[in-house]
Amino acid sequence: MTGADLPAVHRLETVLFPEDAWSEGMLREELAGQPGTRHYVVAEEREEIIGYAGLAAAGGQADVQTIGVREDRRGAGVGAALLTELVDEAVRRESEAVFLEVRADNAGARRLYERFGFGQVGIRRRYYQPSNVDAIVMRRVLHRRPVGFSREK
Repeated sequence: MTGADLPAVHRLETVLFPEDAWSEGMLREELAGQPGTRHYVVAEEREEIIGYAGLAAAGGQADVQTIGVREDRRGAGVGAALLTELVDEAVRRESEAVFLEVRADNAGARRLYERFGFGQVGIRRRYYQPSNVDAIVMRRVLHRRPVGFSREK
């Protein structure tokens, strides 16, 4: 994702998340973190943005910041492709795990994350405002470091 994509991404953001859409300024701030601690991508079809996703990664941990797919393109593998890119980037950055929050009432997204090996690790009560919807916190472990002592050769 580049700055040139922001108007189209923001329009899609406001359609997908009308109650709690990020402002264009918030998206711009996220992009300013690329490539340091952020990684944002778009999915396009016939030169039109149909989806976008972002990852924050630092200190061995990665967090999915957002994934949005145009409603008429859901179920076509766009979300899976975007999530694959985010997980691959977390691996490239040597993150140990990827975390995310998903609305408790978004069964489709939860199924996607579970297919990708994410499991529930917590709940954030009334996280999404103003709708007072809980967030399910999910995690996928990427790397396990050895525990204890190891022998050097």
